[in-house]
Amino acid sequence: MIRYDLRCDNGDEFEAWFGSIADYDKQAEAGLVECPYCGSNHIVKAPMAPAVRTSRKVEARKERAVAMAMAAKVREHIRDNFDYVGDKFADEARKMHAGDTEERAIWGEATPEEAKALEEDGVPAASLPPELAPVVPKKLN
Repeated sequence: MIRYDLRCDNGDEFEAWFGSIADYDKQAEAGLVECPYCGSNHIVKAPMAPAVRTSRKVEARKERAVAMAMAAKVREHIRDNFDYVGDKFADEARKMHAGDTEERAIWGEATPEEAKALEEDGVPAASLPPELAPVVPKKLN
């Protein structure tokens, strides 16, 4: 497949895909390539910039790799230093906040309603973005 930037004799620009260079040439010679805006079939190829790997794209890939490495370290830290409490997160956070149980670092799941109620009641808790949440441990039965 090949993509061309095209222009009609009325100055409209558009892009179109063809199976090959020869396919475009055959269709253009036969008057089958038509401007989607005005219907003209007097079409020429518009100047195109080649798909070049820019330093900006390379830099963006490097930044993404750094971010992904940092996220992996956060997941590892949570997995190794926090207790997983599963769907009992809201209950455990409330118990610690009320002083009914010793404070410790925990993570788990809460429904949106539970999270909102924790916030409204002043219980310190924060949602983890999926990229930072460790894989949920499997239960052994």
